[in-house]
Amino acid sequence: MQNKIKPEQQFPKGFFKQFKSKESFQEYFNSLFKQGIEEMLQSELDEHLGYTKHTIEGYNTGNSRNGSFPKTVTTENVGEILLNIPRDRNGEFEPHIIPKGETISGKIEDAILGMYSRGMTTSDVRHQVEDIYGLEISETTVSNITERIMVSAKEWQQRTLETVYYAVWMDGIMLKIRDDGKVINKCVYVVIGLKPDGLKEVLGFWIEKTESAAFWMSVLTDLKARGVEDILIACTDNLKGFTQAIKAVFPEAITQLCIVHQIRNSCKFVVYKDRRNFCNDLKKVYTATNKEIALEELGKFKLKWQGKYKYAIISWEDNWDNLSNYFDYPLELRKIIYTTNTIENLNRGIRKYTKTKTQFPNENSATKSIYLSIKNIERAWYRPILNWGIILNQYLIIFGDRCRI
Repeated sequence: MQNKIKPEQQFPKGFFKQFKSKESFQEYFNSLFKQGIEEMLQSELDEHLGYTKHTIEGYNTGNSRNGSFPKTVTTENVGEILLNIPRDRNGEFEPHIIPKGETISGKIEDAILGMYSRGMTTSDVRHQVEDIYGLEISETTVSNITERIMVSAKEWQQRTLETVYYAVWMDGIMLKIRDDGKVINKCVYVVIGLKPDGLKEVLGFWIEKTESAAFWMSVLTDLKARGVEDILIACTDNLKGFTQAIKAVFPEAITQLCIVHQIRNSCKFVVYKDRRNFCNDLKKVYTATNKEIALEELGKFKLKWQGKYKYAIISWEDNWDNLSNYFDYPLELRKIIYTTNTIENLNRGIRKYTKTKTQFPNENSATKSIYLSIKNIERAWYRPILNWGIILNQYLIIFGDRCRI
């Protein structure tokens, strides 16, 4: 094996004494670095062509050198340098040291994406890169690097999904996004699925101006087009028409309205001084051991409170069929379907990563941030949900062949 040349063997004794300042040495080092990279590029071109410059082996080979073109590259060691990138006449040469399209080192790109994914603005990222790496980059450069995330986000949004999900949680989160010169609230539709192995995954997100059952139907249709054939249990809030939208696309799905959402909606009709007693009585309804007892407790609850808070009672009665489905299942399974806490936790995570961005300049910017937030959050979802072995057996007994194990 060839021995590496030691630094003291490369330069004559006293060589470095000629530099009177750090700046003069840095200038020399930069030029040396530039020369070294360009020599390496020429060597790559020699290997690509199969002959070195000015040799007869190159005659009649069908390809030859074709000068060079300037390219500014940001490096970790010396900042921005202007390189002369050689090219061949056939346009086939692709250097490995400085790949096509690369203007900044991969390590720094990864750092920029990591900072951006954790909610830092392009301005924050620019300053952080300058502080850590000593590199001056523009906010436009940061945006261009993060823009590459859009390709990954689109591929992820169009990926093939599982044929069956044991549960899905669906909810919307509002973000401020600029549209046609105005900053408006837009709804980000988010869906989480529970796979047959007990692991959760975000199936996708969609951005629309408002939350509506009609758009949820298009979301569900998209899931079906991506390979989902069956949903066993769908957990949602009590948005008007949501249940019908689910049934229209997945007619066999059991729909369970979120109890927590229902409680919040009920409390909107209750004055503050009555709220504690109201909620204590209501708790006897949704924590009952079975549906029959729950219905009895709902009757008692109605007798006590309907005179004062009629509309709160009506909401429970009108939605009872879809609120009480969880009573049909064992306790372990009930815990994962009677609320949409699973997706609300995800939404809180998205807000955590996007809170520094009070508004997004466009949907692309919002898409990048949401996608990177989700990828960060999903890293913690590497284990099946609690008591999955027990819950899986319950699913198999209740749903049989639809589980598709």
